[in-house]
Amino acid sequence: MSVSRLCWQCECISTGGTQQTRTNTVQARSSKLDRKTNDGLVADGTTPAEKMMWMRILEEGVFRFDASEGARKESHPSLSFFNPTIRETCLDDGSSLQKEPFYVPSCRCEREQQTITIEFPLGTSFYGTGEVSGPLERTGKRIFCWNTDAWGYGPSTTSLYQSHPWVLAVLPDGHAFGTLADTSQRCEVDLRREAVLKFVAPAFYPVITFGPYLSVDLLLVALGHAVGTISMPPKWSLGYHQCRWSYEPASRVLEVARIFREKSLPCDVMWMDIDYMDGFRCFTFHPEKFQDPQNLARDLHDQGFKAVWMLDPGIKLDVGYSVYDSGCSQDVWILKPNGKPYVGEVWPGSSVFPDYTSAKIRRWWAELVCEFTSNGVDGIWNDMNEPTVFETVSKTIPDTTIHKGDPEIGGCQSHAHYHNVYGMLMARSTYEGMLLADSQKRPFVLTRAGYIGSHRYAATWTGDNLSTWNHLHMSIPISLNLGLSGQAFSGPDIGGFAGAATPKLFARWMGIL
Repeated sequence: MSVSRLCWQCECISTGGTQQTRTNTVQARSSKLDRKTNDGLVADGTTPAEKMMWMRILEEGVFRFDASEGARKESHPSLSFFNPTIRETCLDDGSSLQKEPFYVPSCRCEREQQTITIEFPLGTSFYGTGEVSGPLERTGKRIFCWNTDAWGYGPSTTSLYQSHPWVLAVLPDGHAFGTLADTSQRCEVDLRREAVLKFVAPAFYPVITFGPYLSVDLLLVALGHAVGTISMPPKWSLGYHQCRWSYEPASRVLEVARIFREKSLPCDVMWMDIDYMDGFRCFTFHPEKFQDPQNLARDLHDQGFKAVWMLDPGIKLDVGYSVYDSGCSQDVWILKPNGKPYVGEVWPGSSVFPDYTSAKIRRWWAELVCEFTSNGVDGIWNDMNEPTVFETVSKTIPDTTIHKGDPEIGGCQSHAHYHNVYGMLMARSTYEGMLLADSQKRPFVLTRAGYIGSHRYAATWTGDNLSTWNHLHMSIPISLNLGLSGQAFSGPDIGGFAGAATPKLFARWMGIL
């Protein structure tokens, strides 16, 4: 197969035919799709499907595809790559054994949406797509990458708490091939047509392909080279954790811990849900129920337990509350289009939300976390960070709100642009705060919301599941597909979050996971 290649960083064109013919082909493609950039859509409102331009990046077998040179220039910085410059750098050292991609996506632009399609050999099966309900094999399924508070989700729920626009294909010959739609915006992943992968998301965004590789593990190694791998977690985080909504007051926490020890049941961690706070104000402790958190932590540590505490993004709108006052003075909140802080209802009532797209604001949050850990906090649990907002149809912050956004991650954008990475950026801020407190300790952060690449900062769990056999069944493929999408440290609420598991259900769940 002869395929043209435009290598923008190196400003060179490699061809499988004559250079003049291939140059003209690439320029013709660019002019058609660039009309979307400069003049709007073509006369009929669409652009025809075209093979995409490509260049080698990162290492052997990894390719970046763009609709056109103009589309490449308009695409936003990568939030999935651990080093975003890698995605922008052409690898053209002449050492590659794989000179051309095996599969070249087709691209069509219509009504400001970019649709990308890859056709594989019949018999190809699909996996991955991150945190998704339903079966392990994703062939025949469609999901939407849009982080959503999905309490009590079922097998057909199309959007959960995390977004991984990543598809792992196992080809008929057993080789593995990976495809990443590198966009933080709402993205449809459609695998309903046999052996066809389709992404649909707002234009413009690149697609990164990996492989084919001889095995799935080699593919995941390559993915890790792009999006990073998890840091070594603290050893205690690999043990048994006891968590329930909610153990209160502090004496009840210690009672549960004592029962574990009296019955010689292994347990390494006790978790404190939102009720430890004073009126659900983050970074505070209830003056009666948890009046001495340091003493509680000491008592737990003396019995061999670590303590993990919850922090949500919603900060109570309450003049005189130090975190709110500090945030106002430093202008850290997500804004409405009129420039005033957006206010939404969550657990504390009327609340404002930090804008983690700014390094200055992430530092503000990290310093709060640093101070918070002095209370004997061993790990932090980020919840509600899709972000969830009560009493709204969308369950989240309006798309039209404004994030300041540092230039290196995409600049000032609407919430629609940053929604899927909000939880990841919160987890990053929390992780950095724990390092700030003690750079010699391995941080432990657990996040509900995430995006491909959030594993660099946090482990994850599969959200608000139910105490049912159906949710036991679903928890296995969800965890496996998270692993096949780069998130190696994950798991469900064993026994279920909502409801009361029967002894048989709980024992079976423990035995499997």
